[in-house]
Amino acid sequence: MLYPNERIDNLNFNNTKIIQSNDVFSFSTDAILLSKFAYIPKKGKIIDMCAGNGAIALNIAKKTNANIYLIEIQQKLADMAQRSILLNNLEDKLQVINIPLNESLKHLSHDSIESIICNPPYFKVNDKSKKNPNEHFAIARHELFTNLDEICKISNQLLKTRGHFNIVHRPERFLEIINTMQKYNLTPKRIQFVYPKQGDKANILLIEGIKNGKSSGLQILPPLFIYEENGNYTKEVIKIYHE
Repeated sequence: MLYPNERIDNLNFNNTKIIQSNDVFSFSTDAILLSKFAYIPKKGKIIDMCAGNGAIALNIAKKTNANIYLIEIQQKLADMAQRSILLNNLEDKLQVINIPLNESLKHLSHDSIESIICNPPYFKVNDKSKKNPNEHFAIARHELFTNLDEICKISNQLLKTRGHFNIVHRPERFLEIINTMQKYNLTPKRIQFVYPKQGDKANILLIEGIKNGKSSGLQILPPLFIYEENGNYTKEVIKIYHE
């Protein structure tokens, strides 16, 4: 079922469908890149944290037999995600939990999750913040109802020891992200910077951490470029979308 101003888009080249609307925040390249970058266990439990309309969970669903829980505070986005799950016949594997993030432990057990994947709000809120007048966009982009510290704290509580924490964020908050992850024993293990094209500054940051992991073994992956000089996607990004 579609409501006014909604549409069905292809999420990737594998014909996964997703319900979207210009009235709310839609998935972006960030979600697709994180879906590819993140650790996806073959079984167990995965959380798509700050799930939005479900792009990440839908994109990884066919790669795993794990149960996937989508935690999303916005009722409208959670409802769209649920209808996309039904549209793709994934209701046996994906479950939407429409709650604030700080209520997660009322629905999921401590130390029970193999992997958490999070596309969070990127921007802090202060007196100088210019928030979007559309509340759905504002909540998705700004730390109005959760923040980096809470995300890392709750992830530590939910993950099993040696469980994986995967996040996409902005490079300008790199040091804060690393420090906050270490504060909650989410040891950084893989880092990748993403650039619009050759010669540009990085605008996307991908990080994987391991709960209670050893401090050694950090990998800095090769840079990923989104566009060629002619404006087309690079071969690497085309491959990610196909996968």
